[in-house]
Amino acid sequence: MRPTPTRIEPIFSPRLWGARSLAPLFPEKSNLTEPLGEAWLTGVDCRIASGPFAGKTLGAAWTEMPVGWRGSQLAAEVNFPVLVKFIFPTEKLSLQVHPDDAYAAVHEKSAGGRGKTEMWHAVSALAGAQLQLGLKPGVDQEKFRAGLASGTLEDLFEVQPVRTGDTFFVPAGTPHSIGPNMVICEVQEYSDLTYRVYDFGRVDAHGKPRELHIDKALQVTDFGKPAGGKVIPLLLPADGATRSLLAACRYFAAERWECSAKCEIPVDPERFELIVILEGAGSFAWPESAGRYHRGECWLVPASQARIDVLPESATSLIRTYVPDIPVMRTELHRDGISAAALAQVIFD
Repeated sequence: MRPTPTRIEPIFSPRLWGARSLAPLFPEKSNLTEPLGEAWLTGVDCRIASGPFAGKTLGAAWTEMPVGWRGSQLAAEVNFPVLVKFIFPTEKLSLQVHPDDAYAAVHEKSAGGRGKTEMWHAVSALAGAQLQLGLKPGVDQEKFRAGLASGTLEDLFEVQPVRTGDTFFVPAGTPHSIGPNMVICEVQEYSDLTYRVYDFGRVDAHGKPRELHIDKALQVTDFGKPAGGKVIPLLLPADGATRSLLAACRYFAAERWECSAKCEIPVDPERFELIVILEGAGSFAWPESAGRYHRGECWLVPASQARIDVLPESATSLIRTYVPDIPVMRTELHRDGISAAALAQVIFD
């Protein structure tokens, strides 16, 4: 079973706050009868669309992937480690927070026992788009509870304007919400644990409100601690492309590549990589074969591939994401002439 770059089919999830058209990323998802909020690109129930695992779910394929696919760094990883998705909000998401690993390991064993640290990259944003990320200085648990009781909780959040291309890092324990008029590419630790604290009075098709998780949210919220925030991308060296590191932590690293001519993406033998196409079309080529790519697709590149060539037919923007070894990453980038101060702006411990 020779390792080969492999396309993954997305799964689309209905959400009350979602959109009835996912174009241009997914033009076939237009004039929808119910709103779709998320496209999961690496959910364990997503189907493999090409290569030797074609037809299997990603979760099933992962259990069978040898070290040549996974990479030696992830050889012993039981569960697929990175969840990538697109988010399509036409209303505000609930005010919510995610637990960290320590809390999830004790209180959420049945849900996988993993916390949720994430980053958002704005694929597109209309004028006036904004999100809420972190609490204002001085907000403690008492003020948070008072805001809940008075219906003014939203006023306690920091508001961030969003423009196309912006990136935000969201560590576990940071309360947040995403607003409408944008499309987000989210890269995160693989977990679906969300504690809602306020949902703007919405009800589902049966007239029932969604469940809230106020007690758990208060236990995991990091009151008074740094809340992540907007990240300024760090330009990295690349041949034939513009490459920027968007954010990195021990769970994931994400880069944005702009390719207008042939370029080469190197693959570290220590780990597999994921490539998500934001814009453009063309072909990927590797020593044994090639495959066409289109906007909205996600490809898994095995660790033993060494490299993958991007041959764009139109200007291509893509997200490259992987599980990094942070000390090694720092050493390599410092060797490329990038200062420790610059790295500290995009690499989060």
